Amino acid sequence: MSKIRGSNTIPEKTLRSALHRAGFRFRINVKKLPGKPDIVLKRHNLVIFVHGCFWHHHEGCKNGNFPKSNKEFWHSKITKTMERDMQNVQDLISAGWNVLTIWECEIEKNLNVVLKAVVEKSEIDTK
Repeated sequence: MSKIRGSNTIPEKTLRSALHRAGFRFRINVKKLPGKPDIVLKRHNLVIFVHGCFWHHHEGCKNGNFPKSNKEFWHSKITKTMERDMQNVQDLISAGWNVLTIWECEIEKNLNVVLKAVVEKSEIDTK
């Protein structure tokens, strides 16, 4: 597990590249915010988390299943991650941020749909 990246993953880089091409300017992994969001669009008051389907248990995704071996360990580990994610989102919303969670499979399937969702979410605060 030491080889698993916590930041600068391929899905994150892909999304950041698309956002930059679309004209968005952002900061990455802002430590002062709860959960250290992957992408922060301060001008639009929007934070984006790019979640791995396995590590954050994307329900309904083929990659979001719990492993069959060492079930107790993995269920505990992933459940704690999900609880921490929910708490971070609540803390960010309480602080006045708009929060968008994007799953790695969504980026792989259709980046344009993800980009459109970011644009729509960013326009909410600017109107």
